[in-house]
Formats: sequence, structure tokens, C-alpha cells
Amino acid sequence: MSDKQWWTEQWLDLINSYHFKKRLERGWRYAREGNVLSIEFQDQKVIAKVRGTEPEPYQISLWLDTFSDEDWGYVTENMSQRAVFSAKLLAGEMPQNIEDVFAVAGKRLFPFNLSDIHSQCSCPDKANPCKHISAVYYLLGERFSEDPFVLFQLRGRTKEQILTKLRQLRGKGEESIAKVNSEENSTIPNSQVPIPNSQFPKVYQFWEYNQQLESSLVVIVPPPTSETVLDILGPLTLVNDGDKTNKLASSMDAAMEYLRKIYQDVSQQAVLTALNRGEAD
Repeated sequence: MSDKQWWTEQWLDLINSYHFKKRLERGWRYAREGNVLSIEFQDQKVIAKVRGTEPEPYQISLWLDTFSDEDWGYVTENMSQRAVFSAKLLAGEMPQNIEDVFAVAGKRLFPFNLSDIHSQCSCPDKANPCKHISAVYYLLGERFSEDPFVLFQLRGRTKEQILTKLRQLRGKGEESIAKVNSEENSTIPNSQVPIPNSQFPKVYQFWEYNQQLESSLVVIVPPPTSETVLDILGPLTLVNDGDKTNKLASSMDAAMEYLRKIYQDVSQQAVLTALNRGEAD
């Protein structure tokens, strides 16, 4: 199993989709041999130096199309409304379904294909990507592994900008909830008003939840093992009584096999029912 994060794998899959594999192989070799002398981020561009056949290293620049302020406004607003997204990003992780929040603005975080990555190299090779650009592509995958926010930066927002905005939006949401709770408390008799700390749920609201559940928090999967109660109990112990015991044992084996089949069918049906209900909701 690969130890690379999924977002790094997705970047490498994008690069490896290039049809001219020999050129990619030369780029990979350049990267492994240490010919990429430096990689820096200047605003929304990647600037790199790669050693080639000339005395001076070649200059490479790489960039993606950036998003407008309005697009980023939609994206961060959407992120802030998903607790899981905010938590993962604040922890330095890329949420698995991150593209959902970009789709709201009609955008994609990851390039759709290699032609979406703009690049230039000072080498005489007219093909793009050349082996020098390909080497930078591969090493960028390692940078993404270390810091997933690099990809956000190429789209026009730094890590600090995104996290600051998320904290602001999450803070406003909590203030709104506190205000609503305060107004609700004013309509409750004094004897029933809970401790005035709006971040805690009210006792009388304990069984209430009017919001739609975050889909990523609800995971429906088959049982982790095929073991059933029958397997845990084990075979029945029968008294040795000659031929009668042998016939009874044979009947018990058939009954156990039948019950195992029922357990399996019921388990599968339960998962399908839950999945269908989830889609309907």
C-alpha cells in the first residue's frame, strides 16, 4: 500500500497521464539525480532552477489559473459550513471530497488535465513539458505531500489567508448561534434557564437536531468480519449415542449452514436498505 497522501497521488496520476512516457522518465531521472537545484514560490507561481547541459541552469516557471475573489468567497464560505472540512484543513490535511466546495463556484482545485498546468523553460527544447519541467512536476508532488496548501496557493490563496478566513467565518457562525440561544432563553421561565454558556447545548434541546447531517460523518459499511453469533458460540456438543448421534450431527451441520446463509443475507439487505435510505434523504 502506498504511503503517499491521496492528494499527492492525484497529482502524480495527472502527470503520468502524459502520453510521451520517455520524456516523463527522463524528467523523473533528473529529479532523482538532484538536477533540480531549487524550487521557490513567488506569489502564485513556481520558480525553479534545473541543471542541464548548459553551464547555467535552466529557468522554469509554472502556474495555474487563479480564482477570483468572488470565487474564493464562495469556496471559503462553503468550507466554513462543513465542520469536517474546517477541522481537517486546520490540521493541515486535505479533505477527501474537497472538490465539492469548489464545484459550488464552478471551479476545480486540482487541474483536470496536464494542459491546465502552464509552464515555461529556458531550454531550447520546443516540447512542453520538457524533461526539466517534468522533473519539477515530480518534485512538486513531494511539496504537496509536505504541505497541501501549496495547491491552494497556486490557485490564489495562501495557507494563512484561508485559515484566517475560516476562523472568521466559523466565529461568526458561533456568534449567531449564541445570539439565537440567548433569545430563546429569554422566553423560558427563570427556574428553567440553564447555565448562561451558549456554547453548550440546552437540556430541553437535547433530543433536537434540525440540521442535515454532514454526509462525510455518516459512513455505511458492511460488517468488518463475516463472523456471526453462531461462530462465536461454536458447534453444539452432542452426547455420543452411536448412529443417532451421527445423524443428528449431520442435521445440525445443515442447520448451521442454513442459519449462516440467513445471517449473510440479512446483513447485506440491512446495508442496502441503509444506503437507499441515505440516498433518499
